[in-house]
Amino acid sequence: MSLVYKADPERGEEWRALFRQLAPQMPFYIWPQTGPVEDVRYLVVWQPPDRLAERFPHLDVLFSVGAGVDQLAGADIPAHLPVVRMTEPGIAQDMAEYVTLAVLALHRDWPQYLAQQRQAVWREVRNVPAARRRVGVLGLGRLARQALRQLQPFGFPLAGWSRSGGEIEGVEVFAGDAQLPEFLARTDILVCLLPLTDQTQGVLDRRLFSQLPQGAALVNVGRGGHLVNADLLAALDEGRLRAAVLDVCDPEPLPPDHPFWHDARILLTPHVASMTRPETAVTTVLEVIAQHRAGLPLAGAIDRSKGY
Repeated sequence: MSLVYKADPERGEEWRALFRQLAPQMPFYIWPQTGPVEDVRYLVVWQPPDRLAERFPHLDVLFSVGAGVDQLAGADIPAHLPVVRMTEPGIAQDMAEYVTLAVLALHRDWPQYLAQQRQAVWREVRNVPAARRRVGVLGLGRLARQALRQLQPFGFPLAGWSRSGGEIEGVEVFAGDAQLPEFLARTDILVCLLPLTDQTQGVLDRRLFSQLPQGAALVNVGRGGHLVNADLLAALDEGRLRAAVLDVCDPEPLPPDHPFWHDARILLTPHVASMTRPETAVTTVLEVIAQHRAGLPLAGAIDRSKGY
Protein backbone atom coordinates (compact mmCIF):
# COMPACT_ATOMS: atom_id res chain seq x y z
CA MET A 1 0.00 0.00 0.00
CA SER A 2 1.40 3.39 -1.00
CA LEU A 3 0.52 7.08 -0.70
CA VAL A 4 0.78 9.80 -3.35
CA TYR A 5 1.07 13.50 -2.44
CA LYS A 6 -0.21 16.00 -5.02
CA ALA A 7 0.15 19.55 -3.71
CA ASP A 8 3.02 22.00 -3.18
CA PRO A 9 6.15 19.98 -4.08
CA GLU A 10 8.44 21.87 -1.70
CA ARG A 11 6.24 20.96 1.25
CA GLY A 12 5.95 17.51 -0.27
CA GLU A 13 9.64 16.97 0.41
CA GLU A 14 8.97 17.75 4.08
CA TRP A 15 6.15 15.20 4.03
CA ARG A 16 8.48 12.64 2.44
CA ALA A 17 11.07 13.11 5.19
CA LEU A 18 8.42 12.76 7.88
CA PHE A 19 6.98 9.60 6.29
CA ARG A 20 10.46 8.07 6.18
CA GLN A 21 10.72 8.76 9.89
CA LEU A 22 7.19 7.87 11.04
CA ALA A 23 6.04 5.28 8.47
CA PRO A 24 9.13 3.91 6.69
CA GLN A 25 7.21 0.84 5.58
CA MET A 26 4.77 2.90 3.44
CA PRO A 27 6.01 3.91 -0.03
CA PHE A 28 5.56 7.68 -0.48
CA TYR A 29 5.50 9.45 -3.86
CA ILE A 30 5.25 13.10 -4.90
CA TRP A 31 3.15 13.69 -8.01
CA PRO A 32 3.73 13.12 -10.90
CA GLN A 33 5.63 10.11 -9.54
CA THR A 34 3.15 7.47 -8.39
CA GLY A 35 4.92 4.15 -8.27
CA PRO A 36 2.77 1.16 -9.28
CA VAL A 37 -0.75 2.60 -9.52
CA GLU A 38 -2.31 -0.68 -8.37
CA ASP A 39 -0.59 -0.15 -5.01
CA VAL A 40 -1.84 3.42 -4.40
CA ARG A 41 -4.41 3.37 -1.61
CA TYR A 42 -4.12 6.94 -0.27
CA LEU A 43 -3.98 10.23 -2.14
CA VAL A 44 -3.28 13.62 -0.49
CA VAL A 45 -4.22 16.54 -2.75
CA TRP A 46 -5.10 20.16 -3.07
CA GLN A 47 -6.74 19.38 -6.41
CA PRO A 48 -7.05 15.78 -7.61
CA PRO A 49 -5.89 14.67 -11.04
CA ASP A 50 -8.44 14.10 -13.77
CA ARG A 51 -9.69 10.56 -14.42
CA LEU A 52 -9.15 9.79 -10.74
CA ALA A 53 -10.80 6.38 -10.65
CA GLU A 54 -9.03 5.35 -13.85
CA ARG A 55 -5.61 6.50 -12.64
CA PHE A 56 -5.95 4.95 -9.17
CA PRO A 57 -8.45 2.09 -9.37
CA HIS A 58 -7.72 0.81 -5.84
CA LEU A 59 -7.79 4.13 -3.98
CA ASP A 60 -9.21 3.82 -0.45
CA VAL A 61 -9.12 7.40 0.92
CA LEU A 62 -8.78 10.84 -0.66
CA PHE A 63 -7.28 13.44 1.68
CA SER A 64 -7.60 17.20 1.24
CA VAL A 65 -4.36 18.90 2.22
CA GLY A 66 -6.44 21.82 3.55
CA ALA A 67 -9.27 22.26 6.01
CA GLY A 68 -11.69 23.02 3.18
CA VAL A 69 -12.82 20.73 0.38
CA ASP A 70 -14.59 23.16 -1.96
CA GLN A 71 -11.59 23.01 -4.32
CA LEU A 72 -12.60 19.40 -5.00
CA ALA A 73 -15.98 20.47 -6.40
CA GLY A 74 -16.40 19.29 -9.95
CA ALA A 75 -13.73 16.61 -9.65
CA ASP A 76 -14.75 13.15 -10.79
CA ILE A 77 -14.56 11.52 -7.35
CA PRO A 78 -16.27 8.12 -7.09
CA ALA A 79 -19.30 8.21 -4.80
CA HIS A 80 -17.98 5.40 -2.62
CA LEU A 81 -14.60 7.02 -1.97
CA PRO A 82 -14.20 8.62 1.48
CA VAL A 83 -12.99 12.23 1.35
CA VAL A 84 -11.18 13.49 4.46
CA ARG A 85 -10.44 17.14 5.19
CA MET A 86 -7.32 18.13 7.08
CA THR A 87 -7.93 18.38 10.84
CA GLU A 88 -4.37 18.91 12.08
CA PRO A 89 -4.39 21.37 15.03
CA GLY A 90 -2.03 23.91 13.48
CA ILE A 91 -4.69 24.99 10.97
CA ALA A 92 -7.15 25.94 13.71
CA GLN A 93 -4.50 27.79 15.72
CA ASP A 94 -3.33 29.72 12.66
CA MET A 95 -6.90 30.69 11.82
CA ALA A 96 -7.64 31.79 15.37
CA GLU A 97 -4.55 34.01 15.36
CA TYR A 98 -5.51 35.60 12.03
CA VAL A 99 -9.12 36.21 13.03
CA THR A 100 -7.98 37.78 16.30
CA LEU A 101 -5.56 40.03 14.40
CA ALA A 102 -8.22 41.05 11.88
CA VAL A 103 -10.90 41.72 14.48
CA LEU A 104 -8.53 43.81 16.59
CA ALA A 105 -7.36 45.74 13.52
CA LEU A 106 -10.95 46.62 12.66
CA HIS A 107 -11.87 47.29 16.28
CA ARG A 108 -8.98 49.76 16.64
CA ASP A 109 -9.57 51.40 13.22
CA TRP A 110 -6.31 50.21 11.66
CA PRO A 111 -7.42 50.67 8.03
CA GLN A 112 -8.22 54.31 8.71
CA TYR A 113 -4.92 54.94 10.47
CA LEU A 114 -2.97 53.31 7.63
CA ALA A 115 -4.79 55.51 5.12
CA GLN A 116 -4.03 58.58 7.23
CA GLN A 117 -0.35 57.65 7.41
CA ARG A 118 -0.14 57.53 3.61
CA GLN A 119 -1.64 61.02 3.52
CA ALA A 120 0.55 62.38 6.37
CA VAL A 121 -2.59 63.05 8.42
CA TRP A 122 -2.35 63.05 12.25
CA ARG A 123 -5.92 62.58 13.48
CA GLU A 124 -7.25 60.44 16.30
CA VAL A 125 -10.32 58.24 16.10
CA ARG A 126 -12.37 57.85 19.25
CA ASN A 127 -11.82 54.39 20.76
CA VAL A 128 -14.81 52.11 21.28
CA PRO A 129 -14.64 49.77 24.32
CA ALA A 130 -14.51 46.10 23.41
CA ALA A 131 -17.61 45.54 25.52
CA ARG A 132 -19.53 47.66 22.99
CA ARG A 133 -18.06 46.07 19.84
CA ARG A 134 -20.19 43.07 18.93
CA VAL A 135 -18.41 40.33 16.97
CA GLY A 136 -20.31 37.69 15.05
CA VAL A 137 -18.97 34.59 13.28
CA LEU A 138 -20.76 32.99 10.33
CA GLY A 139 -20.13 29.25 10.61
CA LEU A 140 -19.52 27.27 13.75
CA GLY A 141 -17.11 24.57 12.63
CA ARG A 142 -13.84 23.66 14.31
CA LEU A 143 -11.94 26.70 13.04
CA ALA A 144 -14.69 29.11 14.02
CA ARG A 145 -14.98 27.69 17.52
CA GLN A 146 -11.23 28.01 18.05
CA ALA A 147 -11.35 31.63 16.86
CA LEU A 148 -14.23 32.41 19.21
CA ARG A 149 -12.34 30.92 22.15
CA GLN A 150 -9.33 33.07 21.35
CA LEU A 151 -11.45 36.23 21.15
CA GLN A 152 -13.16 35.72 24.50
CA PRO A 153 -10.49 37.30 26.77
CA PHE A 154 -10.82 40.66 24.99
CA GLY A 155 -14.36 41.18 26.24
CA PHE A 156 -16.21 41.44 22.92
CA PRO A 157 -19.87 40.35 23.00
CA LEU A 158 -19.56 37.22 20.84
CA ALA A 159 -22.14 35.46 18.70
CA GLY A 160 -22.11 32.70 16.14
CA TRP A 161 -24.49 31.49 13.45
CA SER A 162 -24.82 28.22 11.59
CA ARG A 163 -27.57 26.16 9.98
CA SER A 164 -27.80 23.80 12.94
CA GLY A 165 -26.64 25.99 15.85
CA GLY A 166 -25.30 24.36 19.00
CA GLU A 167 -23.94 25.53 22.34
CA ILE A 168 -20.66 27.36 22.95
CA GLU A 169 -19.79 28.71 26.36
CA GLY A 170 -19.62 32.50 26.35
CA VAL A 171 -21.12 32.78 22.86
CA GLU A 172 -24.68 33.63 21.86
CA VAL A 173 -25.64 31.08 19.20
CA PHE A 174 -28.15 31.64 16.41
CA ALA A 175 -29.40 28.91 14.07
CA GLY A 176 -31.09 28.64 10.72
CA ASP A 177 -32.46 31.14 8.24
CA ALA A 178 -35.09 32.43 10.68
CA GLN A 179 -32.45 33.67 13.14
CA LEU A 180 -29.95 35.03 10.61
CA PRO A 181 -31.42 38.58 10.48
CA GLU A 182 -31.30 38.85 14.28
CA PHE A 183 -27.68 37.65 14.28
CA LEU A 184 -26.68 40.18 11.62
CA ALA A 185 -28.48 43.07 13.32
CA ARG A 186 -26.37 42.62 16.48
CA THR A 187 -23.02 42.25 14.68
CA ASP A 188 -20.55 45.14 14.32
CA ILE A 189 -17.67 42.99 13.01
CA LEU A 190 -18.73 40.03 10.89
CA VAL A 191 -16.33 37.11 10.38
CA CYS A 192 -17.13 34.62 7.60
CA LEU A 193 -15.89 31.10 8.28
CA LEU A 194 -18.53 29.21 6.35
CA PRO A 195 -17.73 26.29 4.05
CA LEU A 196 -18.22 27.15 0.39
CA THR A 197 -21.19 25.24 -1.00
CA ASP A 198 -23.91 25.90 -3.55
CA GLN A 199 -25.96 27.35 -0.69
CA THR A 200 -23.25 29.73 0.57
CA GLN A 201 -21.88 30.91 -2.80
CA GLY A 202 -22.27 34.71 -2.86
CA VAL A 203 -23.74 34.86 0.65
CA LEU A 204 -21.80 38.06 1.44
CA ASP A 205 -23.92 40.26 -0.78
CA ARG A 206 -25.88 43.51 -0.77
CA ARG A 207 -28.87 41.91 0.97
CA LEU A 208 -26.74 40.55 3.82
CA PHE A 209 -24.80 43.80 4.22
CA SER A 210 -28.07 45.75 4.46
CA GLN A 211 -28.96 43.77 7.59
CA LEU A 212 -25.78 44.73 9.46
CA PRO A 213 -25.61 47.88 11.60
CA GLN A 214 -24.51 51.02 9.78
CA GLY A 215 -20.71 51.21 9.77
CA ALA A 216 -20.10 47.49 10.39
CA ALA A 217 -16.92 45.76 9.21
CA LEU A 218 -16.19 42.45 7.49
CA VAL A 219 -13.55 39.73 7.81
CA ASN A 220 -13.66 37.05 5.10
CA VAL A 221 -11.47 34.03 5.81
CA GLY A 222 -13.84 31.52 4.24
CA ARG A 223 -13.51 31.50 0.46
CA GLY A 224 -13.50 34.19 -2.19
CA GLY A 225 -16.68 32.73 -3.63
CA HIS A 226 -18.61 33.78 -0.52
CA LEU A 227 -18.22 37.45 -1.44
CA VAL A 228 -19.92 39.43 -4.20
CA ASN A 229 -17.09 41.86 -4.93
CA ALA A 230 -19.21 44.63 -6.43
CA ASP A 231 -21.60 44.51 -3.47
CA LEU A 232 -18.73 44.98 -1.02
CA LEU A 233 -17.50 48.06 -2.87
CA ALA A 234 -21.04 49.46 -2.99
CA ALA A 235 -21.53 48.85 0.74
CA LEU A 236 -18.26 50.65 1.49
CA ASP A 237 -19.18 53.59 -0.75
CA GLU A 238 -22.60 53.86 0.88
CA GLY A 239 -21.17 53.74 4.41
CA ARG A 240 -23.02 50.55 5.24
CA LEU A 241 -19.59 49.00 5.82
CA ARG A 242 -16.58 51.00 6.98
CA ALA A 243 -13.79 48.49 6.30
CA ALA A 244 -12.98 44.90 5.39
CA VAL A 245 -10.17 42.40 5.87
CA LEU A 246 -9.98 39.83 3.07
CA ASP A 247 -7.68 36.82 3.12
CA VAL A 248 -9.53 35.14 0.25
CA CYS A 249 -10.67 36.55 -3.07
CA ASP A 250 -12.25 35.49 -6.32
CA PRO A 251 -10.23 35.19 -8.45
CA GLU A 252 -6.94 34.36 -6.76
CA PRO A 253 -4.65 36.09 -7.30
CA LEU A 254 -6.52 39.30 -8.05
CA PRO A 255 -5.58 40.91 -11.37
CA PRO A 256 -3.34 43.99 -11.04
CA ASP A 257 -6.14 46.38 -12.00
CA HIS A 258 -8.65 45.04 -9.48
CA PRO A 259 -10.10 47.84 -7.29
CA PHE A 260 -9.46 45.94 -4.05
CA TRP A 261 -5.72 46.57 -4.42
CA HIS A 262 -6.09 50.32 -4.21
CA ASP A 263 -8.98 50.72 -1.76
CA ALA A 264 -7.70 52.00 1.58
CA ARG A 265 -10.78 50.58 3.32
CA ILE A 266 -9.74 47.02 2.42
CA LEU A 267 -6.82 45.11 3.95
CA LEU A 268 -5.69 42.19 1.76
CA THR A 269 -3.59 39.12 2.49
CA PRO A 270 -2.86 36.32 -0.03
CA HIS A 271 -4.83 33.36 1.41
CA VAL A 272 -2.44 32.87 4.33
CA ALA A 273 -4.80 32.89 7.34
CA SER A 274 -3.97 29.26 8.01
CA MET A 275 -1.45 26.84 6.54
CA THR A 276 -1.14 23.10 6.94
CA ARG A 277 1.92 22.26 9.04
CA PRO A 278 3.67 19.15 7.66
CA GLU A 279 4.83 17.87 11.04
CA THR A 280 1.31 17.62 12.47
CA ALA A 281 -0.42 16.97 9.14
CA VAL A 282 1.55 13.78 8.55
CA THR A 283 0.68 12.53 12.03
CA THR A 284 -2.99 13.29 11.38
CA VAL A 285 -2.97 11.46 8.02
CA LEU A 286 -1.30 8.42 9.57
CA GLU A 287 -3.90 8.35 12.34
CA VAL A 288 -6.70 8.36 9.75
CA ILE A 289 -4.98 5.61 7.77
CA ALA A 290 -4.82 3.53 10.97
CA GLN A 291 -8.53 4.18 11.53
CA HIS A 292 -9.29 3.07 7.98
CA ARG A 293 -7.31 -0.14 8.32
CA ALA A 294 -9.08 -0.89 11.60
CA GLY A 295 -12.51 -0.30 10.08
CA LEU A 296 -13.19 2.70 12.34
CA PRO A 297 -14.89 6.02 11.49
CA LEU A 298 -12.46 8.40 9.82
CA ALA A 299 -11.71 11.65 11.65
CA GLY A 300 -12.42 14.56 9.29
CA ALA A 301 -14.49 12.55 6.81
CA ILE A 302 -16.91 14.89 5.04
CA ASP A 303 -20.59 14.37 4.35
CA ARG A 304 -20.57 14.12 0.56
CA SER A 305 -24.25 15.16 0.42
CA LYS A 306 -23.50 18.44 2.24
CA GLY A 307 -20.10 19.09 0.66
CA TYR A 308 -18.29 19.60 3.98
